[in-house]
Amino acid sequence: MTEMNENPLDLLPEVLLAASAVLGLLLGAWLPRRRQWLTGVLALAACATGIAAAALAATEPVTTAFGDSFAIDPLTATGRIVILGGTLIVLALALPHLHADPRETEFYVLLQLAATGALILAGAQDLLLLAAGYLLASVPAYALTGFRKDGPGTEAALKFYVIGALLGVLMLTGITVLLAAGRATSYPMLRTGLADAPAGLVTVGTLALLAGILFKAGGVPAHYWVPDAVQGSSAPVAAFLATIPKIGALVALYRLAVVPLADTDIPWAGLVAVVSFASMTLGNLAAFFQQDVKRLLAYSTVSQVGYLLMPIAVAGRTDLDQRALLYYLAAYAVTNLGAFAVVCALPEARTVKDYRGTARRHPALAASLAVCLLGLLGTPPTAVFLGKLEVFSAAIDGGYAWLAVVAAVNTVASLFYYLRWIAPTVISPASEAPCESSRPAAALAYTAAAVSVVLGILGGTVLGVLDGPQAR
Repeated sequence: MTEMNENPLDLLPEVLLAASAVLGLLLGAWLPRRRQWLTGVLALAACATGIAAAALAATEPVTTAFGDSFAIDPLTATGRIVILGGTLIVLALALPHLHADPRETEFYVLLQLAATGALILAGAQDLLLLAAGYLLASVPAYALTGFRKDGPGTEAALKFYVIGALLGVLMLTGITVLLAAGRATSYPMLRTGLADAPAGLVTVGTLALLAGILFKAGGVPAHYWVPDAVQGSSAPVAAFLATIPKIGALVALYRLAVVPLADTDIPWAGLVAVVSFASMTLGNLAAFFQQDVKRLLAYSTVSQVGYLLMPIAVAGRTDLDQRALLYYLAAYAVTNLGAFAVVCALPEARTVKDYRGTARRHPALAASLAVCLLGLLGTPPTAVFLGKLEVFSAAIDGGYAWLAVVAAVNTVASLFYYLRWIAPTVISPASEAPCESSRPAAALAYTAAAVSVVLGILGGTVLGVLDGPQAR
């Protein structure tokens, strides 16, 4: 009988965030409206403490918690730090906009619950826990999307919910099929069970499970919700939706590839490679002529999923896969959040044309925008540049050189729409759109841009930390 390790301290970052959400909900019921910001500060403290706890846990030997249900290894540690750090940035972006809002506390609670779901996805090593993480990451996100209760937000939330419910049911069906095939839900036991199971049954279950995870990651063909949800929600929520759930989903997908599906006969690598190709290509093509900046970033994030799927396609085939994925996730998160911080800093600038002359009015903001957009493109010395080098190297080393070539072509193609946003900020006369900026959001944009560059310069050191064994 497997020994059950039921020490809640093993899940301290997750417990802190969930406890902060519950305590914040109780405090919000008693605090006056103009003091609701205290629940936001509590959430910030929970994220900061969780990052410290995750960093401390990363120094301990690889292990599992609650039997084999939750892994504590470099994948989980990196996922925790990136998710909590990203959530902290989103909270800081939202605090000034929500001050004295009648539902301020509810926003912070929903955001923390959705982030907790992403944390569970990153560490889940059991199909049932994976399903629980999916639901916890999804349901609060539906409410956040329609939080403003306006027309675009309500429509986006409805589309988001319908697609999420459909693919969620499909994912649960896949879990049921895999349970029937492997006679277990724990990943280590499934690895043995699925290797001897009928290939057709395993293929059907895996495809259904993949559909749900791709929904959370925003990859093709489960990406339809991304542009509407990002455009229709407030800028802080858009930043969260386009970044944080992807971290947990992609780590979960990688863990599935290297543990339960590693010994099966299904063409897993080829399937993920095709999805990677479709995501990066469709995302870039759809972003070409977008005028709304949030919708442009939404399609950009679909294309980024394509690059992030490359190391998952070669999982177990090369020694570069794990560190390439984890480094790119961290690089993408800080760079993408920096771009959204600029959008939050200029709330009245909704289209590319509204950014005309920004370099004259707000030179530091324009510089931050350029760093983040060129960073998403993969321009040195930003972190995404090194991240792309790593995932390209992993793909080539894993036998998918054609995918690396396609990714390189897509990277060059994406230059068009990133420059189409950057160019007006520098070479065009000022637009007639209001030019007031939010100082807190601007400060976060400066910080994110700087971190993206520093992370790129110190990439060698960071990559060394990301190598390590997984919990099995």
